[in-house]
Order: sequence, then structure tokens, then C-alpha cells
Amino acid sequence: MLLPSAAFACALPPSVILTLPTGHYIAGAAVTVAITALMGAMADRLPRMAAVEVLERRVFVPVSLSSYLSFLCFCGLVLIGIFGERDPMHNLMTLVFWTGVWIVVPIASVLFGNLWRSINPWTAPVRMARLLLGHNGHVGLSRFGHWPAVALYAGFAWFQIVSMSPDDPYELALLAAAYWLVIFGLAVAEGEDWLEQGEFLTVFMGYLAKVAPFWLEIRGNRAHLMRGWPGTQILAMPPMSISAMAFITLALAALTFDGLAETFWWQAIIGENPLEPTGRSAVMVENTLGLVVVWVLTVATIWAVVRAGQIIGGKRFAPGPVMLSFLAIAAGYHAAHYFVTLLTVGQYTLAALNDPLSRGDELLGLPPFYVSFGFLTDSRIMPLIYAAQFAAILGAHILAVLLALRLVGPETRATAHLPMTALMVGYTVLGLWLLSTARIG
Repeated sequence: MLLPSAAFACALPPSVILTLPTGHYIAGAAVTVAITALMGAMADRLPRMAAVEVLERRVFVPVSLSSYLSFLCFCGLVLIGIFGERDPMHNLMTLVFWTGVWIVVPIASVLFGNLWRSINPWTAPVRMARLLLGHNGHVGLSRFGHWPAVALYAGFAWFQIVSMSPDDPYELALLAAAYWLVIFGLAVAEGEDWLEQGEFLTVFMGYLAKVAPFWLEIRGNRAHLMRGWPGTQILAMPPMSISAMAFITLALAALTFDGLAETFWWQAIIGENPLEPTGRSAVMVENTLGLVVVWVLTVATIWAVVRAGQIIGGKRFAPGPVMLSFLAIAAGYHAAHYFVTLLTVGQYTLAALNDPLSRGDELLGLPPFYVSFGFLTDSRIMPLIYAAQFAAILGAHILAVLLALRLVGPETRATAHLPMTALMVGYTVLGLWLLSTARIG
């Protein structure tokens, strides 16, 4: 199978990237983040981040309808995964989920708001089931906060990064169907609002969408298109609960280890020859432990930094508000991490959507084309791709710095931001190093 090396490596850096002066890029980014943080901490005022309404219109497609159509598409993909060919590069179940749902929708949501809300495949079926059952009550799942989403995301991260065949259409379809049924039952029992804190895809997409400079606010049957500086919505969010903080640290850790697991450095740590990898089955235990350790280190490091800020600056430097700033880092790194995958495996997805039955159809109006990865060795194109990833990482960390400054307020002592500044600089260096270092695949 070809997909693991393409879908789960964040950058696939060929020799072109390894010959670039990436050390200069990384050093420059680190200095930029540090200077931004120090200047912001000493500034009298920060950029005003307010939402502005662009236009108001009637809701043309109700969420119930779009969600129901999404559910039907999901059912079709499950059937294709179960009964279609097992080649993941030609099966829409694998291609649409890993490329469309896990890459395209999150990146688009970072730019244009919460697109998942309209295509959530549970919303309409849950509403219909509760209406038919006459059930309007709750069973108390909400008291667990985001912990169900944390557990589900942990399982998903293990499946994606560690398990033997995350790209197998048949296994993916069965797992997706079982997962949908479990979430459906829980949401019917508790109510559709529970999805926003208990279902990991809904939580993850919603968090990333808070960074968007454009977004829709639905009020009754009216849709309001809003704009603002990236991260404006984050400033209006309540402080994160412990379970929500656990979720976002897990998201950061999963993205980090997904990039780390393919590096020569990690392969040397676990005793693998990166030039002759033995495959996933031989390193499942090591990668499982690695994923857990990275999550623990992420939690411990962020907690230590926030605690240091509290000691210096007082109670205003609380973890709940400060952790909201890390949503920007998660959004930026997700986009940078999967950008090359979008450009490579995305070609297979377009080809499969254009000709799903391999009969020469042109359903998308695209002429027959050959999937090509030649640009990965083009000395003109690869620097541009790395520059785009670099901009996403750097921009995300600068935004996180500004958000942290706004969230703790101007009354906090400037020196209280020094530990957080050091962490932001470290995260910038780590993220850019993971995108540029040698890796298997």
C-alpha cells in the first residue's frame, strides 16, 4: 500500500528541501516570534480584534438538509469501502476520509469558519431519531465535559499513526460505521448539543474554525457573514476546562508525533534503519509509547510554563484563558503538516471522484490525467511549498503570542510572558524542524 507514506508523513521532504538553508529560516522565525512577544508585552495597546458583519441573508440550505445529505454520502462511502476494491489509492472511502474530511475540511475551516457544522453526518439523523422517539431529555453525558472526545481522539490518533493499516478501505469503512453508530446512540440519548463536546471530529473542527478570519453566525433562519482578524472568535470564548485543555494538548501532541515518527532521528531512537524500515507492525509498541510520551511531555511543558507565568504575573495568567491561544498553533500546524499530502494524495482523490468506476467518466468535467509527484523534486516548486508551510507555522505562532497577550490582559506584568515566549519560540523551532528534517517514506 502506498498511502501510509503519503498520507501520514507531514512533509515528505526530498533532497531539494534538505539542500535549502532551512536553519536560517528556523532561526529567523524564532527571532521573529521572540521579538513579537517582547514588543507586545511592553506595548501600551495591542491590535484591536473585533468582529464586523459583512452581510446578512436568509439561510438557503438548512443544517438538517445538508447534514442528511452528508449522512447519505457517508453511507455510500462505507458501502464503497466494504464492497469496492481494496486499493486505497482508488477507493473513495479511504481517499475522501483522509484527504477530504481530515485535510480539506479542517484547512478550509481555518479560512472560512466551521464548515463541519453543515456537513456533520450526525445532526440530522439525531434530530429525526429524537423526534420519532419523542425523547427530549438527557442522560447526564454532558457532565463528563470533553473527556469522551479526548478518549475518542486518542484512539483515532493511535489508529492513524500507529496501527498497521489505517488506509485499508475495508477496515476503515467498518471502523467508521461502528464509530458512527456509537456516537449516534450517545447523541440520541443526550441530545445533538453533546456532539460539540463529546465527538472528537466536531470538537476538533470547531476549535480550528475559531481561527478563521471569515465565519457564519446562524441566528434563527438568518445567516450573518462575519469577518475579523484571525483569532477574533477565540477572544470571545470562555476559559477552557481541564478536559478541553486535555483535548487541545492531545491534538498538539498527535500532530507533533505524526511528524516525529517518520524522522531519521526517531528511527534511530527505536533502533530502526531509516533506509530499510521494517514496517509499522515491527514498531507498534515503540510508536504507542512514543505517542503517549509526547502527550505527557506536551502537558507537562505547557503546565510548567503557565505555572511559571502565574508565579511571576499572578492569577490573571490562568491556564483556562491562556490555553485558548494554542488553538492558533494547532490550526497552523495542521495546515502545514498535511499540505504536501493534499498536493499529492489529493490528485488521487480528484481522479477517483472524476472517474469513480474506472470507466473513463468525467463527472467533475476533468479530462483524464496522470497523477504526478514530479514537483517534489523540482528545485523551483519545492522551495515555494516549504515557504507556504513556513508561513503557516510562523503566522500561527505570532497569532498565538498576540492572543495570549490579549487573553491575560494588559494588567499582567510583562515579565510574566517570558516563559510563554520561550515555549512559543521552542514550538516554532520544533514545527519547522519537523517539516524540513530527513525522514522515511
